[in-house]
Amino acid sequence: MAAGPDPSNGAVSNHRRRRFDVRVVPHRRRSPFRLRDWRMSTKLATVLLVPSMAFLVLAGVQTSALVGRTATLNDFSRQVGIGRQITAVVDQLQQERDRSAGELGELRRGGDREAAATALRPLQSATERAVEDLRRAAEPLADADASWRVAFAEVLEAYDQVVDIRPAIPPAVLSNDTILSNYHRAVDALLDLLAEPTPGQDRPGLSDAVLRYVQIARVKELSSRVRAQLYAAGRAGRYGTEDRVILSDLRAQQLTALGAFRVSATSDQIRRYDETSVNPGFQVATRLEERSLPVGDAAPEVLPSEQWWSASQQRQELLRQVEASVLDDAVRQADDASSGQLRTTLLVVGGVVAVLLVALLISLLVGRSVARSMRLLRSQALRIAQVELPDALDRLRTVTGGVPTIDVSPAVVRSLDEIGELAEAFVAVHRSAVTVAVEQALMRRNVNAMFVNLARRSQVLVERQLELLDDLEREESDPDQLENLFKLDHLAARMRRNDESLLVLAGTDSTRRWNRPVGLGTVLLAAAAEIEQYQRVRLEPMGVVNVVGHAVGELVHLLAELLENATAFSRPDTFVVVTARVEASTALIEIIDDGLGMSPSALAEANAVLASPPAADVAAVERMGLFVVSHLASRLGVRVQLEGRQSGLVARLVLPATLLAPGAAVELDPPAPARMLASNAARGAAAQRGAGAPPSAGVRGPATPLDLPVAGRPPAAAVPRQTRPVPVRAEDVLAPAAAPAADGGGWWSRQGPTGPAAPVQPVPPATPVTAGTNERGLPVRVPMAQLSAVTRPAQPESSPPRADLDPDAVGGMLSRLYSGVRRAEAEDTTEIPVPPSWGHDEGGRRQ
Repeated sequence: MAAGPDPSNGAVSNHRRRRFDVRVVPHRRRSPFRLRDWRMSTKLATVLLVPSMAFLVLAGVQTSALVGRTATLNDFSRQVGIGRQITAVVDQLQQERDRSAGELGELRRGGDREAAATALRPLQSATERAVEDLRRAAEPLADADASWRVAFAEVLEAYDQVVDIRPAIPPAVLSNDTILSNYHRAVDALLDLLAEPTPGQDRPGLSDAVLRYVQIARVKELSSRVRAQLYAAGRAGRYGTEDRVILSDLRAQQLTALGAFRVSATSDQIRRYDETSVNPGFQVATRLEERSLPVGDAAPEVLPSEQWWSASQQRQELLRQVEASVLDDAVRQADDASSGQLRTTLLVVGGVVAVLLVALLISLLVGRSVARSMRLLRSQALRIAQVELPDALDRLRTVTGGVPTIDVSPAVVRSLDEIGELAEAFVAVHRSAVTVAVEQALMRRNVNAMFVNLARRSQVLVERQLELLDDLEREESDPDQLENLFKLDHLAARMRRNDESLLVLAGTDSTRRWNRPVGLGTVLLAAAAEIEQYQRVRLEPMGVVNVVGHAVGELVHLLAELLENATAFSRPDTFVVVTARVEASTALIEIIDDGLGMSPSALAEANAVLASPPAADVAAVERMGLFVVSHLASRLGVRVQLEGRQSGLVARLVLPATLLAPGAAVELDPPAPARMLASNAARGAAAQRGAGAPPSAGVRGPATPLDLPVAGRPPAAAVPRQTRPVPVRAEDVLAPAAAPAADGGGWWSRQGPTGPAAPVQPVPPATPVTAGTNERGLPVRVPMAQLSAVTRPAQPESSPPRADLDPDAVGGMLSRLYSGVRRAEAEDTTEIPVPPSWGHDEGGRRQ
């Protein structure tokens, strides 16, 4: 592969050799007159010198400060300008509040609620219109400073509380303080918003302008609250217990605010206020208010409500005019400051732009050279990252023979500056990445070969263990001992399924195949027989569906993994229901459990792994269930999807038409496997013990054959219901694979017969019972199938003779098997990516 040193690049000078490797920078003499050979520092100095000087001279001194100052003054001007809408809302709220205070006083005396609501409705409508005007005016200030936006949000929140409290006024169910406090809060929030504009520390004149109109607005607010107290007392016909204290406090605050306004206001503004204060309408309200002041020990006079409202309304209008004039002065001052600052900024920025244009023309030639080299380098880097390197990794990942040669393309930027050196460094990185990928591919092949070797070694040991367990089960008649042997048998079968999962992890196909179609019901029975809690699997009746023989083994493995997960993560007292049906040209299998279920995110992640089998990693070894299912489904073309339900999960498998075969001829009486005969012998002995009828040598029943539970044939009604779970391996179910059950469930039925059965003595069949033929065409003997009393608990007096195999024949057969295994290991180079996985713990049953 082209990942090593390239001697064709030639030699380099000594000073270059000390810095760079010959594989990175080819030798070529640098010319000082070639622009592309300049050092990067020279290019950058040429490009940046003139613009940097212009920026330091002009932009660095003025532009940034001027632009920031202009933006600040522009925001200040807009915030001051919106003060007109703010003061309008304040005025409408003050009128509504003051009138509401009077109506509440009248309602406390038993006034008419409808009349009060009618009187307040026009004022409330006017307030609504003023608030809408404020909202429209505030839309351009959505990007204003944070403090102003927060203050505006507080205003809207306070006004919403006013809107909420309005329906409580006619019924007068709340106290006056509770209702009026909402109005006070809204007016205070508006006044705080009015004081928010800030021009900066270098503009004290503008800050004083804001302070002046805020102070006159507070004077008007305190005057309005005095009006509300006196108007409420007039409507109620008396003063409250706290009204005198409140009035005294409000008058003191009003005098303080008026004094502060006089200190900060201009002489012209003070003159306008003085002219307003001597207005006849203003004087009438002042004289009426003086009548409410306490004189000596005499109680203050309660003012006529309508007379006081008319006079105070005129005074509020005059104060509103003074407030508007002071606010107009502040708006004009802010607009003038903003316009002047904008003109200054534009002049400075125009000069800076002119200088930068000249600098841009000077640096254009240098920039074009740098830009062209960078574009070429970027295109090559993207091509390496997105095309060449992924293609090389895919070739190495899917290689089946020797490691191919991976060519690395040369650098497209041939200049000798820093960009050219960077391009060569990219090529060196690409070359190193390919080298590492090749080494990893070799390492993965070795690891996969190790997995295959270990799995096959373990399979041989497990097969020997299972054969030994078969012999022990055939020779054992004690039901308790048989149950323990069956548990060991299940553990060994689970170990074998672990080995097969390890082969899937290594990308190796299963060695067990069938050469003819098998019924789907039989396949489901075989998968159920592969798991430990097979008693909890319920197979629903299904139609006649056959699966092609070459896919039976892997399909049983896939289904066993899903059934194992369903039983492992559901309560022991629940059942796992398996249904199958034909839809168009496909077959649909559903595995339904009432287990723990999965969260939506975990379910989506698991379905993503099932749809696209990921590469191998540590998580796949720790939890192989989902990995094995995803890769087996991808290999077979089966679509697997998990769906949540109210309790548990539903696993749906869609078998494509390529896995379905036409129905085969049904054998009427398929031979019973030896393992099933031995297990039924144990069950017959257990049934006799449970009935309390030990066998007697002198009494014999009618010689009728015992209906044995054979795959593909349901048990007759005379067979007693089994008292202990009897394990059956997948090969026991698939042995009579030519005869799929008519109802899809075969002998695997938990309904069972209901009537008791008397112990009978089976009669040996007229013809020898065999379990099919082997690969040489010879019949396979079924041990104990010819015995006359397979249900007796005692051992037969004499064991049938067993024919010993020829040692030479056995040695030759093992030698050929070992040679075949070694050839398969030598040729097996397929590599399977392994994912983070889900599912259940270790699996293990033969298919």
